[in-house]
Amino acid sequence: MSVRGAADTALLQRHLPGCAIREITALASADPKLASRAEVLVLRSGHRLDAERLLKWPKLRHVIRAGSGLDGLDIDHLTARGVTVHRNPEPAADAVAEWTLAVLLALARRIPYGHATLVDGRHAKQHCLAPPLSLARVAIWGAGPVGRACAKTLAPYVAEITFALRPSLPDTVSARPDSELPGWADAHVVALPLTDENRGRFGTDFLAAARERRPLLICVGRLGTLDVPACLSALADGGLSGLALDPVEESDLPLWPAAAPPGPLNLIATPHIGAQRHDVRTLLDRWVATTAAGALNGEGRTAT
Repeated sequence: MSVRGAADTALLQRHLPGCAIREITALASADPKLASRAEVLVLRSGHRLDAERLLKWPKLRHVIRAGSGLDGLDIDHLTARGVTVHRNPEPAADAVAEWTLAVLLALARRIPYGHATLVDGRHAKQHCLAPPLSLARVAIWGAGPVGRACAKTLAPYVAEITFALRPSLPDTVSARPDSELPGWADAHVVALPLTDENRGRFGTDFLAAARERRPLLICVGRLGTLDVPACLSALADGGLSGLALDPVEESDLPLWPAAAPPGPLNLIATPHIGAQRHDVRTLLDRWVATTAAGALNGEGRTAT
């Protein structure tokens, strides 16, 4: 079974001609009879598979995640149940970094704000004056495939890039302790997994520490790493100079707690499109199909 948007089901069928393949819109609405027979489940971000939900999938042996995030998956319970989790974070990294460069340039030049004021019927050229991006210092939180790709892509356009210090980082990589970054960086790129430690990490404490620099904040990881209402409030009152949010799922809407945002803002929000590029989608669809075929053929099983 495949959640809509996670795989090319026609390609899956060609790789698994003897298998019945079904597409579902969400785990919660999956037909219980089909779920009880499925051995392979293909997921995208924004779906939860925990111990309670796993009870409805008694024959499940493989979960295929065409991306990097594992939040929503109870890895310990899946492992205990003998379910193998497959993921492939590499192909999307360059595409996400491309999106990051696009929004960094746009926020730095206050393009979203200028556009929003024109739509609002005002000409605010004088409020779009900004320092050159070439003088900016950028902090990257997260040194996985996406974080590393962002550093490589942004480096030619900014003055300096450093990572949030982690024990796993090699000595050759520029890094600073977390506590130094709010007072150092002009822009922050958040590429962290959604763990208990990282949930809501970029909230009131971070915003207070960073307020003097009025940085740009760009989230390419998981939206839950931000306290979104606090970040939007900081953007509205000047604590942030710009905010970009890519990993917005339908379940995250509405972004604003009130009915409408408080006037034009230097804000970009996109529906999790960082990896939505033809070449990436093609590569991931092929990987999902070959991974599913390899998993089932290796076990001599069939998928339903």
